[in-house]
Amino acid sequence: MGSSSVNDTCIMEEGQQLDHVIGDRNVAEHSRMLLNAPDPPGLCTEFVSSVKEIVNLPNGNNSYSSNKKPELKQHVGSLLRGLFPILSWGRIYTLSKFKSDLMSGLTLASLSIPQSIGYANLAKLDPQYGLYTNVVPPLIYALMGSSREIAIGPVAVVSLLLSSMVQKIVDPVEDPTGYKRFVFTVTLFAGTFQAAFGLLRLGFLIDFLSHSAIVGFMGGAAIVIGLQQLKGLLGFTHFTNNTDVISVVRAVWRSFHDPWSPHNFILGCSFLIFILFARFLGRRNKKLFWLPAIAPLISVILSTLIVYLSRADKHGVRIVKHINKGLNPSSAKELQFTGPHVGEAVKTGLICAIIALTEAIAVGRSFAAIKGYHIDGNKEMVAIGFTNILGSLTSCYVATGSFSRTAVNFSAGCETAISNVVMALTVILALEFLTRLLYYTPTAILASIILSALPGLIDINGARNIYKIDKYDFLSCFGTFLGVLFASVEIGLLIAVTISFLRIILNSIRPGINNLGQLPGTNSFCSTSQFPMAIRIPGVLILRVESSYLGFANANYIRERILRWVTEEQENEESKENARTLQVLVLDMSNVLNIDTSGLHALEELHKELVSLDLQLAIASPTWKVMHKMKLSKVVDIIGSGWIFLTVSEAVDACIGSKMVISLP
Repeated sequence: MGSSSVNDTCIMEEGQQLDHVIGDRNVAEHSRMLLNAPDPPGLCTEFVSSVKEIVNLPNGNNSYSSNKKPELKQHVGSLLRGLFPILSWGRIYTLSKFKSDLMSGLTLASLSIPQSIGYANLAKLDPQYGLYTNVVPPLIYALMGSSREIAIGPVAVVSLLLSSMVQKIVDPVEDPTGYKRFVFTVTLFAGTFQAAFGLLRLGFLIDFLSHSAIVGFMGGAAIVIGLQQLKGLLGFTHFTNNTDVISVVRAVWRSFHDPWSPHNFILGCSFLIFILFARFLGRRNKKLFWLPAIAPLISVILSTLIVYLSRADKHGVRIVKHINKGLNPSSAKELQFTGPHVGEAVKTGLICAIIALTEAIAVGRSFAAIKGYHIDGNKEMVAIGFTNILGSLTSCYVATGSFSRTAVNFSAGCETAISNVVMALTVILALEFLTRLLYYTPTAILASIILSALPGLIDINGARNIYKIDKYDFLSCFGTFLGVLFASVEIGLLIAVTISFLRIILNSIRPGINNLGQLPGTNSFCSTSQFPMAIRIPGVLILRVESSYLGFANANYIRERILRWVTEEQENEESKENARTLQVLVLDMSNVLNIDTSGLHALEELHKELVSLDLQLAIASPTWKVMHKMKLSKVVDIIGSGWIFLTVSEAVDACIGSKMVISLP
């Protein structure tokens, strides 16, 4: 028995030694693979790949010889189908789909006509320009857009944004022609920016307006729009052009001391209650989806008849009056590219472009997710951009996707973008034959239609969830809301972008550094803060840098934080009896995707300071670009190629195998 137990012990020791030898060989092999990896693509290669992606060319050999004409035709066809999705889905379009699109398009038009007149009034333009914006942009989008449900046309937020910014430059009352021309020019610049964002794959610029900022902006804008509608709802003659809540409330208070007719208020509130009740019924009974869509048009028809038959316009009820008849006139000659305000037009166009794109893409993706398909954000930017470029040449102002009208289009059962075409053709008929009938339409009804659409812009549940999940995000939301409400739309947007930038900068220059431990029974190393059961390796301090970039902005901060961790770890071990002295610092760089010369210099300085403390630095999981730059800068030679590891687990095994630290039982 004694001899057999001794033999078993020897066999076990030999097995363990063999495992260590095999493990050491694997670690060495992995380190060689890491050190001898091919060089990553250079700057020129990455730039060429980006250009190929922009123009939708394959990343292969693109030299088209005479025997590759079929390939050229194929690429041209692919490019055309990318720009005009209708060429793809139009081949399988059926009569049953057209029937659905016809009904949804007619339902959509019944909502779009009165809403567009109201939004034109909000933008301080004549009513026909709202109708014009429901003709050309939807037709262009039907050719170039990829969303099946989105309804294109004027929207409340962009209309408010235009009026609040443009009226500071050109007064719509004193110079209505100059105001109109400036709006068309802004629309052209907005479309140009939108198309450029899509063609150059610059959609990330829109992400600077975070979801929380958009929630706050929409909520503030909805309240401002609602307050602005008090002018039409109460029939005030004199009103402020400012959009902040204090100026509007002060203007309302002053207007009550001037002569005003309560008939406007009674008429507007009556039909506002009717529209809201119709919406309530539509939500309760899905079969009545058409009722809230047609309620605004019914309101316009009935109120116009009431005013015409009772001659209420003679008793203080304000009416729309003349609306120009006919199709969109050309506005190409009205665009202004010279003068002192071109820079302001570019700035306003850029802001409108970002807001319009944000709303359109959010609306399109929301309904695409419900239907189970995906839309390309960059292609949507190109489509929206060209709708506004061509719209600016045909007397339209900035158009985008409307959430309320898209919801109606979806509920009506639309199948494709042909519903936009049906809606546009219906608006054309209205422009040709119905404009004279709208002469007696009261402005209070237009105000009530806009007011009825505003609750959908205020997302209280969204704001509550933001507060629960991320307090910093809620700060962005609430700051933007207050900026729009008490300052101006521009100030609100500036606050949103500023807070977004500050968060990005703070996360970049003050990244987190986590202490890692080994999860019991595994080779995984995780944060000891997140997983308290993780076991720390005696004699080894494992830190992970929680930043994708190690560079000039954060290199010194990261180096100082690491040294602070080392000092604290040494002090803790000195205070404990029989504690293992710290021997190795393992730096997990799996999250660091890139590094610059400042980051490399910080690694050199860190190594020198650790050497002065009799500590060894080991680098684990360096990414491709980081490893390449460490080799070029000789940092690998300074640290030692034997201390570069593929994983944290291999780094710890190497430390244990080198007898620098003790192994866990």
